[in-house]
This record gives sequence, C-alpha cells and structure tokens, in this order.
Amino acid sequence: MDRNLILAIALSMGVLLMWDVFIAGPQREQMQAARQAEQEVAAEEQSDFAGLDGLAPAEEPVSLAEALAEAPGRVVIRTPNLLGSINLQGGRIDDLELTQYHEELDPESPNIRLLTPREAKHGHFVEQGWIVGDKPEDKALWSVADGAVLTPETPITLTREQDGLSFEKTFSVDEQFMFTVEQKVRNGTSEAQMLTPYALVVQRGKPENLRNFMILHEGPLGVIGERLYERKYDKLRKNKDKQVNESGIGGWVGITNKYWLAAAIPPQDEEIKASLSNIGDETSPIFRASYTLPTHTVAPGETFTQVSNIFGGAKDVDILQSYEAPPEKGGLGIHDFDKAVDWGHLFFLTRPIFYTLNFFGDLIGNFGVAILILTLIIKALLFPIANKGYESMSKMKKLQPEIEKLKTRFGDDKMKMQQAMMELYKKEKMNPMAGCIPILFQMPIFFALYKTLFVTMEMRHEPFILWIKDLSAPDPTTVFNLFGLLPYDPTALPVLGAFMGIGVLPLLMGVAMWLQTKLNPPPADPVQAQIFGMMPFVFVFIFAPFAAGLVLYWFWNTTLSILQQWVIMKKNGVTVDWGERFKLPGRKNTPAPGE
Repeated sequence: MDRNLILAIALSMGVLLMWDVFIAGPQREQMQAARQAEQEVAAEEQSDFAGLDGLAPAEEPVSLAEALAEAPGRVVIRTPNLLGSINLQGGRIDDLELTQYHEELDPESPNIRLLTPREAKHGHFVEQGWIVGDKPEDKALWSVADGAVLTPETPITLTREQDGLSFEKTFSVDEQFMFTVEQKVRNGTSEAQMLTPYALVVQRGKPENLRNFMILHEGPLGVIGERLYERKYDKLRKNKDKQVNESGIGGWVGITNKYWLAAAIPPQDEEIKASLSNIGDETSPIFRASYTLPTHTVAPGETFTQVSNIFGGAKDVDILQSYEAPPEKGGLGIHDFDKAVDWGHLFFLTRPIFYTLNFFGDLIGNFGVAILILTLIIKALLFPIANKGYESMSKMKKLQPEIEKLKTRFGDDKMKMQQAMMELYKKEKMNPMAGCIPILFQMPIFFALYKTLFVTMEMRHEPFILWIKDLSAPDPTTVFNLFGLLPYDPTALPVLGAFMGIGVLPLLMGVAMWLQTKLNPPPADPVQAQIFGMMPFVFVFIFAPFAAGLVLYWFWNTTLSILQQWVIMKKNGVTVDWGERFKLPGRKNTPAPGE
C-alpha cells in the first residue's frame, strides 16, 4: 500500500512536471512575450509624444488675471458665441468664454469659461503645431498684423521663422464653436526636414466643483478610428497605466465636462496615433488628450500644408451632428462627434428619448410640455403591456374576498395558505406577477430619461411654468420654508439640509403614487402592506433632489396610470368608490366592493 502511494505521488509529480514543461511553460512564455510586445508598442507610441511632455503647465500656478497678462501678445477672438484670445506664445487657444451660457440661471452671472492659460490654476488649452525633429513649437513666439481680430468674417494669420523654416498658422472660426487651422511650413534650408503634425488638449488638475457622478463621463475621451475611448479624471489620476495609446483613421480627441467640450480634430482621412493620459502625478495631475499624424518629409524649397480643426464650446447635439455631415452637405465629416455626449449603455433608449424631447421642445418652445408629450407617447407604446398588468390587478381586487377567507381558514399556516392561493390563481387563470410588468418596463425608460435630462444640455436652464425655471435642476421650492414664504433656505443646513428640499413637484408625485397604491390589491402579508404603504412617502425624499423634469415625468406618468387603471377596473367589473377607499375624518368607512 505504501509502495502504491509512493508510486501514485511520483506519477502525479511527473504529470505535473511534464504539463509545466510542455504545455504551461510555453503558454507562459507566449503570454510574457505578448505582454512585452504590448509594452514595447506602447512605449514606441508614447515616444511619438515625448517631445510634447514639455507642454505641461508651469510648476507654480498663477491667477487667471496674471496668466493672461503675462502673455507676450494676444489676438482677440470675438464671435456671437465666443469671446477670448489666442496666445502668441505657442499660437495656442487658451482663453475662451461662452457668451450665451452663464454659470447660474441669472443672466447677469458670469459667462462659462471653457479655456484658461496653462500657467493658471486650472490651465485648460488647445494647441496644434509641428514637431521638428524632437522640438515642438510650444514656446515659439508668433507675429500677427497690428489690430488683427478673429471673427467669422475675418480670419487671422500668425507667422514665424525658425532655422530656415517659415511657418504660417491661419485661424478661421464659424458662428458656433468650430475653429479651422490651416498650417503651412516652407523649407528654406538646403536639406530635407522631417515634420510631425501634432495637436493636444490639456487640463491641469480636476475642474473645480467636480462631483464624480457615476452615470456621467467627465475627463479625456476621443473617437480613434471607429471606436470611442473614455478615461475619467480619477481613473487616470490614480493609475497612469490606464492611459490610452491607440491608432486609427480619423476621429478626434478632447476633454469633456458635463456640458462643455474642448477637442482637437485631425483630417478625417489620415491615420492618427492618439493618447489619453495623465502626464502629471496623483497629487498634481495633468490630463492630456493628444494625437500625432504621420511624419512628413519636406524637401528644400517645398511647402507643406496641413488643415485641421479645434472645437471649443457647448455639447449641443444639433451643432455636434452638423459637424458630422459630409463636406458636400456643409459639415466637416467628423466621425461620431456627437459621442462627446455620454449617451450611456442604454443609448438605444436615451437617443430616441432625446430626439423626441428636442423635437417637441423646439416645436412648442417649452421642454416641460415636451416631457408631458413624451410621457403620452411612452404610455401609448406600452399600452398593451400595461393593460395586461392592470387587468391582472383588477382580477386580484375581485379575488380579495376569497383571499380573506383563505386567511381565516388557514390562520398562521403560511405554507398551506400559499398553496391554496396558487390553486385559486390557477383556477381563475391569473398570473399574480403580471401586475409587476408595467413597472419592469418603466424602470429602464425612467433611467434613460434620467440620463438624458442629466447629460444633455438642451434642458439646461430651460423653464416650464410658474416656479420651475430650470428643468435640469431640482424643484427650487421646499415645504420646510412654506414654499418660499419664510426668508431662509433649509437646504443650506449641514447634514439635514440634503433631506429638506421637498418641493411642490415631489409632493404632487408622492400624492399621485399614494393614490395609485389605493387602487392596487394590498399584499397578503401585513408587514409588506405597511412597507408598500410607506413607499410613496419614501419616494418623495428620494426624488426631491432629482431634476424637476424627471419628477414631472414620473408625476404625469403616475397620473395617467391611475386613469388607465381606473378605466380597466371598471371594465372588469370592479367598482371604484374613492370615498370608500380612503379613511376620511368623521366618517365610518365600509369595505369597498371587491375587498
């Protein structure tokens, strides 16, 4: 027996050894070789950006006013939507405000500032240029004609000379947010010159007041070839190995926040090597989205021209999609530019919901009314499914007397009680779970609408009626100061303030949900009945901080559901006596028919 045991152990060890030598070992070597090859490719791709590392902002940030004043010269940018300047040092756009968008609902509040000089605390800028050898032009000083101002009608041209090379950079801008940059370089030397076009978008540190919403992407992103890549600020800040180094034909790279985008856009027919990275460290991150184009050899006496684009503005879907159109239709042919909006994994719902809201919002001029119309459309689409669910609830109501008899008959014997109820449901050909079907279909639609209202800027600062001035913000009223009659803001209280923003819309929604519970059959378990009875009040607090547009949808949807359910109950012979369903003070209540 001992001999057999030793033999078995020896055979087992031999099998394991042979497995490691002939199978596991080669596989391990292949994996290591593949990993090393990936690292070498990443290092090679990253080396294309090595000359750009010097483009990081200065070590010690200064104030915005100081950063703007320190520039050796600036060219004013003035359009119907933009106000800012081009820094003559580096020829970069690092000063840009959006004149049609304000930080607060008050039109007198400051404009949204998108770009700031790299020397500022949150330096955020866009730059395009050349790497000549290993020297980028980030510190080169450009010249421009006196009095030049960049407007949609007047392009401007920057010029400079370097080691026998003549550079021109011509900026033009449209009525919206798109800059076109035509770069020319003439080789005046006696030798061929190697030039690599590059572009980058830099953000120093995380933006102020960043809240890191789980359902929203903020940070570097880009469409590289046919695929969208995204890296959140915190992911790159904590782990620089999460950076993206990819290549493809066309696309764009940029850095986005909730409503705003700064992007660098190459020619759509050329291969780009793109990177989304943190070139700082965890405590002082510097986020960068950049690309390089293939290196060009410019012979002596030749001129090479490169045309690319820069976007700096609001993520208005109509505007983004207008740039996606092919040039023959007035666009730029930018691939998937509207993916700068975070449509999410439920894009097959968020996109149709947005298009519907946008269509009716533009048609009627009120996005609140558009939400009401969208709710009607959703109810119509789900009408057959909801009917089956409400018919099941109506049958449950009619069976309540029988269920009460079963409770009396079986007492505390829950097992027999459940068996008897299942036999009753089978006899009546009724599925007790069918009543859950409407809510199961509503939840993904609800989440998609929440996502749409949260990430699309078309609803930003859009009013509905009366006190609702911004559908993308919570209801501004609160019951705890009598809806504004008392001169204090209870939501400003520490800790408790977050639970005290109970406005009119959340209260109306809670009342509607409570009315709907009165139409539904109560659960057999008293504890469950109490929990379901409390749900409307819990939902009031849950929904209070949500966007007013979302609460409006849920209130209107619940109201329509009550009407639909009431009609179906009448159709199925269940008499609905509202006075009998609610315990009114000073009145003796009797069970409602069917209960």
